[in-house]
Amino acid sequence: MTTVPTPNAPFTELVDLASRRLGAGVVATNEDTFADAENLLVAEAAVFRPHTFGHKGQIMDGWESRRRRGTGAEQPHPTDEDHDWAVVRLGAAGVIRGLVVDTAHFTGNYPESTSVEAASIPGHPSPAEVEAAAWVEILPRTPLRGDTAHAFEVSSATRFTHVRLNIFPDGGVARLRVHGEVLPDPRELDGLTFDLAAQEHGGVAEAASDRYFSSPHNLNAPGRASVMGEGWETRRRRDKANDWVRIALAGGGEVLAAEVDTTHFVANAPGWADLVGYDASAGGDPAADQGGWFALLPRTRLQPDTRHRFRLNPARPVTHVRINVYPDGGLARLRLTGRPTEAGRAGLALRWFDAVPVAEAAAALVEAGLTAGEAAELAAARPLVDADAARTAVAALSPADGPDGEHSSRRRSAARRLLGI
Repeated sequence: MTTVPTPNAPFTELVDLASRRLGAGVVATNEDTFADAENLLVAEAAVFRPHTFGHKGQIMDGWESRRRRGTGAEQPHPTDEDHDWAVVRLGAAGVIRGLVVDTAHFTGNYPESTSVEAASIPGHPSPAEVEAAAWVEILPRTPLRGDTAHAFEVSSATRFTHVRLNIFPDGGVARLRVHGEVLPDPRELDGLTFDLAAQEHGGVAEAASDRYFSSPHNLNAPGRASVMGEGWETRRRRDKANDWVRIALAGGGEVLAAEVDTTHFVANAPGWADLVGYDASAGGDPAADQGGWFALLPRTRLQPDTRHRFRLNPARPVTHVRINVYPDGGLARLRLTGRPTEAGRAGLALRWFDAVPVAEAAAALVEAGLTAGEAAELAAARPLVDADAARTAVAALSPADGPDGEHSSRRRSAARRLLGI
């Protein structure tokens, strides 16, 4: 695992797993006397208003702890081990690709250094369970500067649910961003229809023709947009082309219905929109293979400030959807309700199974019906890179005949259900 500072980091185009909009929250901190640790997760950039004092001092838009002291007059300064920390429950569990530790506006009161740890804690853990979790360092102790957005690339294939920001010895951090790829637990989605494009399920707005006024990531963000700035808006076109956003779905699936929402876009909604789909399950490239796209919704007139709902004919499965708007303008949200195909379900389940810590993978298999020994054996066989590899690993667990043949067959079936194969 490596972490390196990357000032112009491409990972910042990935979803912020620590966004309050996704449901992230600060679940514990040892110290936030000056400024609340929850400020770390505010979506907007930090602001500073000079000479705005509260009863504890200058009001800062960030997390700020009190000044640490040593143990007495003979040791007035904190030791290297003394530090403050805050634990963040990620809004969506996933693989972390990069961190931004932003000390904006903290100039004489920023920490000397920082480190970040991460953990995977299933379910809805209590503070005591969070404290007792197995924490892994994803950013070693690293120096910080004041009033600076520090970007660090993270190389880890593990799915995490929580991060812990440590600051040495004390001070203030304005914002924490945890960018990565959402990996939902497939057991929570099994058998359901859901929004295949949603960030919280792993959908990603991976490309757009224009993002001048706001990000295409807003299109598949949770909830409804409360203002126009929470949608996706393009500049005004002066040519004959049109604007578009391409979304990689959470997994291959059949799209049953679409919602194209122009809420708050009153004088700058597109005039028309259409939807096209692409199936990359056979290995095609949706960015390069323009001939592989096919129609899902024909070009349709849109109204300003309106939630448009369309039933679609799921004639072909898709892994990607592109919305084209004509000629330009803005959308608040795009929802694509559907159900995963068998291949899509297997892909989602195998990505999750390969990414969770080994103990968590084994525990899920035991819960599904395998013995502890079988679960340990199958967990050790990871990565299960595709459905064929998963079937081979499950079949190798134990023979179907013998005195335990019927029971072992049932257990293998349980494992296959968990893995979507």
